[in-house]
Amino acid sequence: MQPSEMVMNPKQVFLSVLIFGVAGLLLFMYLQVWIEEQHTGRVEKRGEQKVTSGWEPVKYLRTVPRIMSTEKIQEHITNQNPKFHMPEDIRENRENLLLNSERSTRVLTKTSHSQGRDQALSNTTGSPTEKSIEEYRGANTLFNKFSKMNWPVDIHPLNKSLVKDNKWKKTDETQEKRRSFLQEFCKKYGGVSRHQSHLFNTVSRIYVEDKHKILYCEVPKAGCSNWKRILMVLNGLASSAYNISHDAVHYGKHLKKLDSFDLKGIYTRLNTYTKAVFVRDPMERLVSAFRDKFEHPNSYYHPVFGRAIIKKYRPNACEEALLNGSGVKFKEFIHYLLDSHRPVGMDIHWEKVSKLCYPCLINYDFVGKFETLEEDANYFLQMIGAPKELKFPNFKDRHSSDERTNAQVVRQYLKDLTRTERQLIYDFYYLDYLMFNYTTPFL
Repeated sequence: MQPSEMVMNPKQVFLSVLIFGVAGLLLFMYLQVWIEEQHTGRVEKRGEQKVTSGWEPVKYLRTVPRIMSTEKIQEHITNQNPKFHMPEDIRENRENLLLNSERSTRVLTKTSHSQGRDQALSNTTGSPTEKSIEEYRGANTLFNKFSKMNWPVDIHPLNKSLVKDNKWKKTDETQEKRRSFLQEFCKKYGGVSRHQSHLFNTVSRIYVEDKHKILYCEVPKAGCSNWKRILMVLNGLASSAYNISHDAVHYGKHLKKLDSFDLKGIYTRLNTYTKAVFVRDPMERLVSAFRDKFEHPNSYYHPVFGRAIIKKYRPNACEEALLNGSGVKFKEFIHYLLDSHRPVGMDIHWEKVSKLCYPCLINYDFVGKFETLEEDANYFLQMIGAPKELKFPNFKDRHSSDERTNAQVVRQYLKDLTRTERQLIYDFYYLDYLMFNYTTPFL
């Protein structure tokens, strides 16, 4: 190549300068945007740290009016979000996630992606056989049918043909009043009666016993351990409820949950099985959960919840408390519960029943209460045709030497709180108090 051929003409020089100039300008603009984003992120993070650090009662201890409007109650019921759901704790069932975990792969909201699958199946090279396509379309038909099903699930008259003893007359009358009260409450305040998404999460706390066609929604600290023992006996997994250890109840995977079935299985069971829920006075349940999880050694709740609670709500906490999370005080626990910026998520042991069992979406056929647990449970067992010798166990599952949590014990814990804090606990569980007709506590 001759030297004269290596010389660029003016047009080429101009284009080269222009290209490099544009590239340089784009790079400068990108760097400027990146620097601004970094700066904004640091500012926002510092602001968030200011909001969430330390115990600031003025910011989030806001009293809710004792009497809510109909619209507000409807909002609480119909806007409940089942994806905010707390499975059992890791220590006791190896599947504890914080409340804001989401089983996204099972959300039933039909997306545009799924809507286009039929077309994609027919257009793709090497498409499935006609049989596979028909199976897929059949599954979609079931999906459509189920996602459009009416909520709440229908309530059925209780089959009392197996109840032979007249001694249950008073229990039966009480049960009918509870069912009617809950049904009327949901009819009055429930508002929208259709619920088309997150079905698997909505039923994830419901245990299934196929032989006697029972669905039991688990409410922790309301006799659930002994109810699981009963279900295991009914399933033929044990001969007596008294022979089943705490570890077998909570660590074992012996019982089926409703969300383990396919759509057709869930739909069928919800509409044909007897659905039961057992509840408890919200204040008693809360104190019972605190005593169980924080006043006794616990290898999960102390390091996960205890450390976070002490770190945020205890000024000048000692190093040992920050390290092991033991010794959480009830007042600190309440500060955590009422904090809109909790340092760690919610837990099923103190979550509202309205968010665990969705009583205005799933019409329960039987509403039992912890306050009359043994009587209600034995009546229910006779009603569903359980073996005559099977009785609901009345022993305390753990910490048997401790006094049971009752109204008197609750008062001892509440006396350390301010009136505002007590009012806010009531406000937190307001819907549970209304739904199950519990008496407003003395605050």
